Amino acid sequence: MKALTKTEFHFDGQKSVYHGKVRDVYDINDDLIVMVATDRISAFDVVLPKGIPFKGQVLNQIAAKFLDLTTDICPNWKLATPDPMVTVGLKCEGFRVEMIIRSILTGSAWRAYKDGCREICGVKLPDGMRENERFPEPIVTPTTKADEGHDMNISKEEIIKQGIVSAEDYAIIEDWTRKLFARGQEIAAKQGLILVDTKYEFGKRDGQCYLIDEIHTPDSSRYFYADGYEEKLEKGEPQKQLSKEFVRQWLIEHNFMNEPGQTMPEITDEYAESVSERYIELYEHITGEKFDKAAEDGDIAARIEKNVKQYLASRK
Repeated sequence: MKALTKTEFHFDGQKSVYHGKVRDVYDINDDLIVMVATDRISAFDVVLPKGIPFKGQVLNQIAAKFLDLTTDICPNWKLATPDPMVTVGLKCEGFRVEMIIRSILTGSAWRAYKDGCREICGVKLPDGMRENERFPEPIVTPTTKADEGHDMNISKEEIIKQGIVSAEDYAIIEDWTRKLFARGQEIAAKQGLILVDTKYEFGKRDGQCYLIDEIHTPDSSRYFYADGYEEKLEKGEPQKQLSKEFVRQWLIEHNFMNEPGQTMPEITDEYAESVSERYIELYEHITGEKFDKAAEDGDIAARIEKNVKQYLASRK
């Protein structure tokens, strides 16, 4: 199976290209963004040396589906998906924060809580909570968007005080964050899942706030299986998750957490294909739809280039 790990396209009107860990973002005339979801995969802040077939398609199509299912809540950047691995949308000036919303005490929040922390991003937490227990209501715990290094937790008050986002805009995106999360939880529940936590990014264009980037994908969200959740909680057992956590666990088992002196384990073709199958399984669980593999034959990059150029030409 083939995987797309690098792109070097040249589209009409292209101003720049940004190669992220997973996505390649092309700026068209400072007006549109062509976002290519590659098959690269990252963990522990490092890109793994082998791509995962169909991973880009999985993420792009999940995000596109949820963007379409939430347009009644807020406007978003998406205009079209001219290729299974590409979304084209409006270029917005992104806010320098990520809006993280959590419904269950788990992950980094649990680690901090276990160490005695009772406040995250200005949100006070009750005493006596257990790992994987639901909060009385979802909490919003924003982080700053760092150019380098890790994003840092920040309170709503600090965001406004530092002028990162105005009070008026923050009120809008916090309201949207809660409504988007509630919609995501409703959709997940129909698939027998719990949307545990997720992140949203927002931006502004012509004075209007927009939802940007991806939403509700397994790379930006954590899902638990609803079946057995209460029983595992009572017994203090780990929850059955639907996220890319299994890749991190595999790396840990092979003594790699991107720490000094550690060597990345070999990613065999067989392992890459097994991860691909897991991502397809994630897609089908989250969307409730059968995954339709884009053509496995031929040049993936050439297909994308042709489809995007046709779309851009149709807008003229």
